[in-house]
This record gives sequence, C-alpha cells and structure tokens, in this order.
Amino acid sequence: MSLKLFSLPLFLVALIAALTGCDDKTITAADAPAPQVAIEVIQPQFLSVNETLPGRVNALHTAEIRPQVSGIIQRRLFEQGAEIKKGTPLFQINAAPFEAEVASAQAGLLRARAANDKAQQQAARLRPLMKTGAVSRQSFDEAIANARQAAADVAQASATLRRKELDLSFATVEAPISGRIDQALVSEGAYVTASDSTPLARIYQTDPIYVDVHQQAEVYHQLRQQASSHQDADAGLPVKVLLPGGAVYQQTGRILFSGISVDTATGDVMVRIQVSNPDRELLPGMFVRVEIPRQHYEDALLVPQQAVSHREGNAVLWVVDEQQQARQINVHVGELTHGAYRIAEGLPAGSRVVVQGMDKLSNGMKVAAVISTASPANLTMKAGE
Repeated sequence: MSLKLFSLPLFLVALIAALTGCDDKTITAADAPAPQVAIEVIQPQFLSVNETLPGRVNALHTAEIRPQVSGIIQRRLFEQGAEIKKGTPLFQINAAPFEAEVASAQAGLLRARAANDKAQQQAARLRPLMKTGAVSRQSFDEAIANARQAAADVAQASATLRRKELDLSFATVEAPISGRIDQALVSEGAYVTASDSTPLARIYQTDPIYVDVHQQAEVYHQLRQQASSHQDADAGLPVKVLLPGGAVYQQTGRILFSGISVDTATGDVMVRIQVSNPDRELLPGMFVRVEIPRQHYEDALLVPQQAVSHREGNAVLWVVDEQQQARQINVHVGELTHGAYRIAEGLPAGSRVVVQGMDKLSNGMKVAAVISTASPANLTMKAGE
C-alpha cells in the first residue's frame, strides 16, 4: 500500500513535466524565423547567342608556279615572302635553246615565203597562156595547186615561229596572279619540266582572306534567316574572329553563303567567312576561332544555372510570390549562356526566382527573401555548352 502511494505522486509529476515540454516545443516551432533565401527579379533583356567554333584560314586564291617549258633554272627573280603583282618575272630558265629554235623557225618562214612567191608568179604567168591554148589545162592546174601548197607552207611556218616565240617567252616564268609569294621550292641550276609534280613556288592572295569552319547542317537555315533579316544583307552576316592567342581580330568577318556545302559523311556544313587582311596578320593554314551568331532575343528571361533543377525529366524553379511563400514551378529551358539558362516557357516576366537556399524549401513555406548580389551572366554561348 505504501508503494502505491509513493508511485502515484511520481507519476503525476512526470505527466505534468511531459505536458509542459510539449507546450514548449509547440511554441518554439511557431515562433521559429522564416528561412532566408536569395532571389533575383527576372526582367526581359536583349540576348545575343553566339557559338565559338574552330576554323582554318585559307587564301582567297592560290597559284602554283609551274614551268611550261623544260630547261635549267638560271636565276630566281623575286624576294621570298614579298608582295608581287601579276606578270612579275619570277624565274629565268635558260633561253638559249629557245632563241635558237626561234631563229630556225624564222629561216623556215623565209624559205616558205620565197617558195610561195615563186609558185604564185608561175601561176600568174600560165593563166593568160592557158586562155590562148599555149599551155595545157593540166599544166595550169598543177601551177595553181603548187601556189596553194606554197601559201599553206607559209602559214605553217608562221605558226611554227609563233610557237617557238611563245616557248621563248615561257623561259621567263611570270606570276599568274597578284599576292604574296612563298619560298622558292627549286634552286638555281635545277632542271625543270612542265610535268614536274613539285611547283617552283606558290602565290597566295591573302587580302581579303577566307576562314572555313564546320557547322551543323540544321543551323544553315537559321543563319540564312539571320542574314536576310540583317540590315546589310548583301554584305553577309558579321562574325568575330579570335586569334590563336585569344585576342579579337580587329577586322569583322562576313559569312558567304555561296561557299557552303554539306558533307554527306558527317552532315556538317562548311561555312566560308571572308575577312579583310590588310596587315597580313592572318596566314593561310592558321587555326583561329570564330564567333558565329546563332540567335537574337529582344526579351529573353535569364536565370542563373544553379537556380534550375531537374525532377522527373522536367526543369523546375523555386519562386517567391507576393505573400512571401515559396512554390515550385515547371519551366522549359533554352540555351545555356555562360552560367545562365534562357527560360523559353513557364516563367512570367518580373518573377522572383530563388537562386540560393532552395534545398530547405517546400511548397507554401514562408521565406525571408533578399536580393542576390551576383554579377550578371555573360551572354555568349560557346561551342558544346
């Protein structure tokens, strides 16, 4: 009996303590401060999306200097790496054999002309005699045939002379185009022929110059639409060229759609870009990077990349409404532009998007929102991003 009387007060004390603890927990949960999150107010802004692709520099025109006659190179007549004009003498092949052939052809022409004069005179003398019957018709016809043959021999000898004179002129190898000439690939004393596989030198026209890049075929129509909507559509769509060191080339390039072809093996489009090169800073064969415009948006909505999460294959954002309550919404994302997604659908302009503190949120939760001080995203898309 004494044990029961002793246990009852202890039970009452424990019960009162438990009830008091529950009340304290309820009060603590109710009075807990709202979680703090960082937000950004998303407003429309202009967005220019560019894609950076590797490209190779190619000359506007390339001419391989080759001999048209066979002979020994006597002299190189140009300075390697110099700018030359069309028609400038480049190599001198030994001309003595060709001069001798020209002299022989001139003598042959003189012989043909002398024989022609004799044949013409003979035909002229026989013509009146044939009318009077002093000579036979057969003799006169033979004289006429000989005269015609002699005239043909003169024409042939004249053509042979012109050919020999042309060979003599080919002994001096001239530049077929204007441009910058590369190093000489043969030296004085070398024997060259018109069938040699190695050229004597190469000339490159490098102002303007081409930059060739490969782009996905589906981008072709998009680029054409942008070019047609550009203010100066005939001049081509402007692009930016980046030098190997990363510096921006001072001259703006233009896309030439006339030089586009589709590679059937890869499905890529070869985009040819023309760039002014007055200082010859771009050299044929050089690798550069080119920023090609992909799309322009007048009222793009951009949110930081860390604000977008994915749930069951859908992109979601946390936003804070006017009652300071957090809620999750589904959105459709577009391009990723250096740390920022373009929201294509699902986000009204002026929305307050949570950019930090999303991990502690649930739908309908009251939050304390502060404006994020993060710097704006770079609005240039690089290849593969």
